[in-house]
Amino acid sequence: MANATPAVIATTPAEAAYTESGHGGAPVHSEPELFGMAPFQVVALSMLVLIVIMLWKRVPSSIGKGIDSRIAAIKEQLDEAKALRAEAETLRGEYEAKIAGAEKDAVAMLANAQTEADDILAKAEADGKAMVARRERMAEDKIAAAEREAVESVRNRAVSAATAASRKLIAEKHGEDEDRALADKVIAGL
Repeated sequence: MANATPAVIATTPAEAAYTESGHGGAPVHSEPELFGMAPFQVVALSMLVLIVIMLWKRVPSSIGKGIDSRIAAIKEQLDEAKALRAEAETLRGEYEAKIAGAEKDAVAMLANAQTEADDILAKAEADGKAMVARRERMAEDKIAAAEREAVESVRNRAVSAATAASRKLIAEKHGEDEDRALADKVIAGL
């Protein structure tokens, strides 16, 4: 009994799996069948039918069109983004130029303001010196006028005093006869 054969010969694969005694008479699992085809054959046939239906309904071309339209939309968005970026770069350049110009203008305005302030300060100093000089001249003129007035007043007083003193002296030393002789002498000298 070296070659043991199964006791019962199965006629179908399901019966063979059920009656096989290779495992101590326990039933063996069998795969399901559909129209006499194994499961992998059913799956392959289903996939083939699905692919044929998809080709018949032109699904790949509609998928391709959808992908192409999506690609075109993305390209359009990229082109728009590039244009926006270029515009942003242009605006950035303009604003940088404006900022640089504004900084130059600010520096120029600051220098101009400093120059004007220096000019105003110099003019104020010159005006102050001129005003001090005018005031000094006015004071000197007033002092000179006051001196002239004082000298004139002293002269007038001196003349008045001299006149009064000479009247007094003449009145004391000269009489009527002497006045006539003096008047005759003055008239003769003319």
